[in-house]
Amino acid sequence: MMATTRHWITLVPWITAFAIAMAFLESAVVIYLRDLYYPGGFTFPLAPIRPHIAITELLRELATMVMLLAPGALISTARIDRFAWFCFCFGVWDIFYYVFLKAILDWPATIFEPDILFLVPVVWVGPVLAPCLVSIGLILLAFVLLHRRSIDTHFKPKGIHWAGLAISGSIILYTFMEEPCGYILRTAGVMAIPVWPTADTDALVALQGYIPAHYSWWTFCIALVVGAWVLVDL
Repeated sequence: MMATTRHWITLVPWITAFAIAMAFLESAVVIYLRDLYYPGGFTFPLAPIRPHIAITELLRELATMVMLLAPGALISTARIDRFAWFCFCFGVWDIFYYVFLKAILDWPATIFEPDILFLVPVVWVGPVLAPCLVSIGLILLAFVLLHRRSIDTHFKPKGIHWAGLAISGSIILYTFMEEPCGYILRTAGVMAIPVWPTADTDALVALQGYIPAHYSWWTFCIALVVGAWVLVDL
C-alpha cells in the first residue's frame, strides 16, 4: 500500500539516509575535481576547465535534482507532499555536502568562504553559510507542511504563502547570481552567455578572472525574513 502523509515521521530516517548518501556522492565528485584542478586547495579565481567537463558538471547537477525529486514522487501522489519531501531532501543533502567536504578536505576554512553553488541556468556564487541557512529553512518548511498534512490531508498553503516563498527564493537567487553575472557582463559582454547547453561552459570561461568581492547579506536577510514569516504563518 502506498505510504501516506500520516506515516511521514517513519519515513524520515530512510529519506535522511538517502539524502546523506547523495551528499557524499556529490562531495566525492567535487573532491576528485578539486584534486585535478586545484591541487593546492580550492580558491578563486577559477582554474581553466575543459568544455566537456563543464557540460558534464551541468548535466550531473541536473541529474542530482532529478534524484532529489524521486523520493517524494515514490512516497506520494500529492504535489504538495512531493514538494515537501524535495525540500527536505535538498536541505539535508546540501548541509551534509559541506559536512563531508569539511571532514575530508578541511574546507571551508570558515563558513563565510565563497563557493560555486550551482551552474543552472548560470553560475551561482555565495558564502557557504548562505546555502546552509537556506537548507535549514527548507527542512523546517518540509516538516511544517508534512505535519499539517498529517493532521488535515486537505491542507494546502494559501496563495500568499506561495507568493512569499517565491519572493524569498527569487531574492536569494539574486544574491547568488548578481555579482558573478555582473562580472561576466562587464568583462565579456552580453553575448558571453549563449543558449544552453554551452551557456555554462562559456560563463565559466568568462569567470576565470573573477574573485568574489562582496555578498549582499542585507538583501539575503530580507529574503530570510520573508521566508520566516511564511513558516510562522503556516
